[in-house]
Amino acid sequence: MIQSPDIGAMIFHHTADSHVLELPFGLGEWQLPTDWRLFGIDVSPTKHVVFMLLAAFLVFVTMKYAGWRVAQRHRDGKAPKGFGGAIEAMVLFIRDDVAIANIGHGGARFAPFILTLFFFILFCNLLGLLPWGATPTGNLAVTGGLAVATFFVIEVSGFFALGPKGYLKTIVMVPPGMGAVGSVLMAAIMTPIEIIGKLVKPFALCLRLFANMTAGHFVILSLVGLIFLFGSWSLLGMSVPILVVAFSLFMMCLELFVAFLQAYIFALLASVFIGMMQHEH
Repeated sequence: MIQSPDIGAMIFHHTADSHVLELPFGLGEWQLPTDWRLFGIDVSPTKHVVFMLLAAFLVFVTMKYAGWRVAQRHRDGKAPKGFGGAIEAMVLFIRDDVAIANIGHGGARFAPFILTLFFFILFCNLLGLLPWGATPTGNLAVTGGLAVATFFVIEVSGFFALGPKGYLKTIVMVPPGMGAVGSVLMAAIMTPIEIIGKLVKPFALCLRLFANMTAGHFVILSLVGLIFLFGSWSLLGMSVPILVVAFSLFMMCLELFVAFLQAYIFALLASVFIGMMQHEH
C-alpha cells in the first residue's frame, strides 16, 4: 500500500529556513555548513541566506547589463529597447513616480535606496516561485532587517533635515496655543503615541511583506496536496487533480503578480514614510 505524503511537512519544508539546499532538476540536496562561528556567534549559511546573496547578485548583474545596453543604444543614437529599455522604464517609474513623487523636495537623494529595496525584494520574491527555490522575504528576519534599515533611513534623515529641535517635535507633540498645564498633559499623552507610531511603521512593512509572501506559498502547496488526498476522484464530470492543477497554475500567475506588487508596496510606503519625516511641517 502506497503511503500518502505528509502535506503539512511538505509545506513547512518548502517555506521554512534550513541548512539544506535543494538542487535544481532533481539533482538532490546540498548540505550547507553548520559549524561556522564568529566570536561565538553561529554565522552558518542557510537556504534563505544563499538565495538572498543570489538575489543581490542578480540585481547587480541586471543593472549592469541593462545600463550597458542602454548606453550602447544611446551611442548609436537610438532609443533604448528590449531588456535594457524595460529595466530603464522600471527604474524611471520607481524613481519619478514612487520616490520623488512621495518624498517631495530632495527625493532624488533617496531614489537609489528605494530602487535597491524594490529590485532586491522583487528578486527575492521571484526566486521563491522556482520549484527548487526559496523565498527569503518569507522569513521574518529578512523582512525585519529590511524594515529596520528603512527605519534608520527615515529617522536619521529626518533628524538631519529637521534639526535637533524639529526632530524632537516629532516625538514630543504639543499643539500650539496651549497653556503650560495643557502642554504638559498633551506631551504626556501624545509622546508615547508618537513613539509607538514610529515603531509601528517599520513593523507594518515587515509583517505585510512576510505575510503576503508566505500565504501564497501555503495556498499553492495546500492545493497541490489535494491531488494526493483526492486521487482519482471526479467533480462534475472532471477529474479533481486536473481541476487542482488548473487552479494551482492560476495561483502561480497570481503569485507572480504579487511578487511585483509587494516589492512596489514596500518601496512606496518607505517613500511615503521618508517624505512624512522630511517635511514634518
